[in-house]
Parts: sequence; structure tokens; C-alpha cells
Amino acid sequence: MKKILVSECLYGDRIVRYDAEDLHEENPVFLRWKEEGRLVKICPEVFGGLPTPRPDAQRSGDRVVTGAGKDVTRAYTMGAEEAVRLAKEHDVAFCIMKQDSPSCGSKFIYDGTFSGRKIPGEGMAVEYLRRAGFRVFAEEDIEEAAAYLARLEESPEGKR
Repeated sequence: MKKILVSECLYGDRIVRYDAEDLHEENPVFLRWKEEGRLVKICPEVFGGLPTPRPDAQRSGDRVVTGAGKDVTRAYTMGAEEAVRLAKEHDVAFCIMKQDSPSCGSKFIYDGTFSGRKIPGEGMAVEYLRRAGFRVFAEEDIEEAAAYLARLEESPEGKR
């Protein structure tokens, strides 16, 4: 059975988001994968040593900073490295990560000005995962991810 790396906030068994909000995913396909034991959860920020709740942070180029200007890049880097380590350890087929996050955003992230404006981009963990060769989907792309998984499981090689 192929495994899937997921943002822990989507998994929903503990609160890890920066604002301590419960935002678990309820898509039936995701819930089926959870029941099957396919999901490997990670919160890169928590793995990087940040608490919950924590100050809002945004990516600005290669740095991640809080609204107060504190540089938290090192914690985000450590979390991104852990995401890659876990993905490799579990030989995941792909990843489903929380959109807009400075770690997990796969299509859009906040622009680093704390004005609420989103821009095309990716979070640090997603950047590291993609660089390591993993395919990453956003939570709104679960149906596309399911089709991708079906193709992988039908393929004789079963490769990413």
C-alpha cells in the first residue's frame, strides 16, 4: 500500500496550526486514506521546534519572518528537512500539503508583507519536497491526487 505525506493540520488528531485552529480535512477520499493507514503526518513548523500557537509567519524569498520581524527561517528549514526525511523513510507516493502556509503552500503563499495578499509560490517544506523529487498536491486537489495514486498502483513499476 502506497503512503502519502500530509500536513498534520489536515490529518486532524491534534492542534498544530499557528493560530491553534482545528482545520482537519473532511474529503471522503482523504478520510478513506486515513482509515487505510496510508497517511504519514507532519507539521514542519512543530518539527522545526516552534510552539502551538505561534506568531504568524510568512515567507519572503529564502527567509521566513514573523509579523514582528523575527527571523524563523532556521526552524522552517529544519522542518522542511524533516518532511523530506519522513517522505523518504516511508517511500511516499506523493504529498498533500496545506495551501497558503509558509511551509506547506504548494500553489500560493502570503507575500511576506502581512497585508493578506497571496502570491504564486511555495512554502519551504514543499520546495524541499519537490527538490527531492516528490509530487505535492494542495488539499483542494485530492481528487487529482486520487487519480494519480490509482495510476501509480496500476503501473507495474509503481514509481513516483
